[in-house]
Amino acid sequence: MHSPQNPTRRSFLKSVAATAATLSLPAKVFAGAPGANEAVRIGGIGFNGRGMADLTGLLAVPNVRVTALCDVDSAVLAKGRAAMETAGQTVQVFSDLRRLIESKDVDAVMIATPNHWHCLAAIWAMQAGKDVYLEKPVSHTLWEGKQLVAAVRKTGAILQSGTQCRSSPALIEAYAWTKAGHLGRLVRVHGTCYKRRASIGKVTGPQPIPTTVDYDLWCGPSAKAELQRTKLHYDWHWAWETGNGDFGNQGVHQADIARWFMDEPSLPPSALSFGGRFGYDDDGQTPNTQLVLLPYVKAPLYFEVRGLPSKVGSKEMDNYRGSAIGLVLQYERGHVLIPAYNAAIAFDDKGEILQRWGRYSLPGEVAPPAAPAPAPGSPLAPTHYSNFISAVRTRNAKSLACNAREGEVSSALCHLAGISHRLGTLQTSESALERVQDEPVATEALGRMLEHLKLNDALPEKLTLGALLKIDAQREEIMDNPAATALSHRKDRAPFSVPKMA
Repeated sequence: MHSPQNPTRRSFLKSVAATAATLSLPAKVFAGAPGANEAVRIGGIGFNGRGMADLTGLLAVPNVRVTALCDVDSAVLAKGRAAMETAGQTVQVFSDLRRLIESKDVDAVMIATPNHWHCLAAIWAMQAGKDVYLEKPVSHTLWEGKQLVAAVRKTGAILQSGTQCRSSPALIEAYAWTKAGHLGRLVRVHGTCYKRRASIGKVTGPQPIPTTVDYDLWCGPSAKAELQRTKLHYDWHWAWETGNGDFGNQGVHQADIARWFMDEPSLPPSALSFGGRFGYDDDGQTPNTQLVLLPYVKAPLYFEVRGLPSKVGSKEMDNYRGSAIGLVLQYERGHVLIPAYNAAIAFDDKGEILQRWGRYSLPGEVAPPAAPAPAPGSPLAPTHYSNFISAVRTRNAKSLACNAREGEVSSALCHLAGISHRLGTLQTSESALERVQDEPVATEALGRMLEHLKLNDALPEKLTLGALLKIDAQREEIMDNPAATALSHRKDRAPFSVPKMA
């Protein structure tokens, strides 16, 4: 396998200079967009997990080729190249994403790196005239999200957010049904991310970096600190410098669906978190148990994260009214359960099923017969990937199921939850309950969370009561809180700095 060496100092400086120069150039004209009969050539950046699924999905769309791959781990790169060759693709391989972005054999990039790289990689790609399929969350901080949206506007690039539920036929139909008023007004929304997360272990000192990894490139914009956990890959989700916890990992999907059904284009007036990391003492930093209050005026959003099982020794996870990783949307005359990415069920106020979309069996139900699946990418099976490729060909950004702006706002909800938690103080359960004593729904949700911890023998003496973040809805900024503002914008490491675009 050919694996390019790290760039020389001369080529590196030329790359940095070229990147800086593009900041003053007019919007990129994508005049060479592939026509209907031409192949769209994809470069994959990061594919040690979700990225490979994205590449597979893109390849299922007619006239799409994968022509390049990039990963800072040579072992991952080798496996990716082998997988693409098995799929009939001839690819160039790169260890440095800047080299892939420069390639004239790439029309669009798929980015599935760790979160701290998402925004910078996407902006660099757009400045080089590439369209972007960007995994969630589309940003690592609030400030980054704004720069991403501004970069899309300035370059004219097509950018699809990887929150793919907006392309679900079942959810599209369910959304239309609720908008027709069958259940009346939306009253509130509960999002749940009950996903088992075991301890990542606890080390006593710095750990060796895998010999196959270019650690300087892996760190990129983040601080190049010693590795203080057992595993470099994946467990970066639970470190603030590189990840956003499970709200920003899994929960961003559910937050995006919530905003969609709520018709909320912006941020809530405030955000408040309760929670912590309970049940084990490990090197993770982000909460594994969390309740976040996002009090939108029309309908408040309550979001819950649980990484522990339903009780000690159980292999089962909790569910809230049928939702484990999903949503419960409460309306005036009933509710809608969204228990999966491609299913929804409407109930009346007596709990009787009114309507179903997609194939999903409730507990105790006999599974419905399997329906033949349409060919991937066909008009009968619209996907997030075919939607993206169609927009690349037509240059019609308005046709995107989930554009940069939608991805930015949904990601921002996760960032607000993290900032509130990080600026919080340890308080007793009684103090936490007192904080929401005038809010019955919040009191009930917090009480369920405390009972859940008790059943796991993990009820702490104190939990983190987050800082109340007040938000300027017009400017979409946290007000009167310098510490929160500081956490809204990570201090990047040169030369991997996200450029100011907004």
